[in-house]
Amino acid sequence: MTNRIAVVDYGMGNLRSVAQALRHVAGEAEVVLASTPDLIETADRVVFPGQGAMRDCMAELDVRHLRQAVVDAAASKPFLGICIGLQMLFDHSEEGDAAGLGILPGQVKRFAADLKGADGLRLKVPHMGWNQVVQTKPHPLWNGIADQTFFYFVHSYHVVPDDAGIVVGQADYGHPFTAAVARDNVFAIQCHPEKSARDGLQLLRNFVGWNPVLA
Repeated sequence: MTNRIAVVDYGMGNLRSVAQALRHVAGEAEVVLASTPDLIETADRVVFPGQGAMRDCMAELDVRHLRQAVVDAAASKPFLGICIGLQMLFDHSEEGDAAGLGILPGQVKRFAADLKGADGLRLKVPHMGWNQVVQTKPHPLWNGIADQTFFYFVHSYHVVPDDAGIVVGQADYGHPFTAAVARDNVFAIQCHPEKSARDGLQLLRNFVGWNPVLA
């Protein structure tokens, strides 16, 4: 049976780079850009990426009638959120005072304007570039990836989960922040694995082969 991976296409960000990276590691799996609910509903696993402002992303998801398909996928099949696709899973974002999907309890907060590094120098926002991710909990998507590996980030906001137990990865930018979360069949990460060289591809490869136990 064909393993079909749907990359949710709601018109925000360079989704094709995510799809291209997945095709590179997917073996015989089929990777499709899913701009209609039926393509998400019929997929075996779903990737939810994107870039842009939270309010705009949520609006485009609704305009394209994809919200319920994404919520259903996050409840029923292997699901990977990337960048804004992580943030949109939570209840609310300070960015534009926007409501998220409410799949995971918590908030999305902006990095403070007066962030300082260990050297006392002011840090720029957005946080842009390579940063180490500490694996705070083991997870199948970390397989083959060393702890404190560098991944590529571009973001001004970060998630603050209500439940610290879902945090599986942490990075530091002026202060520790949540870099990855996991619950049941959902794994979501703030960085861009498709831009993170070998280790980013390994994470995507792990997702392609991940078979979480579903209730």
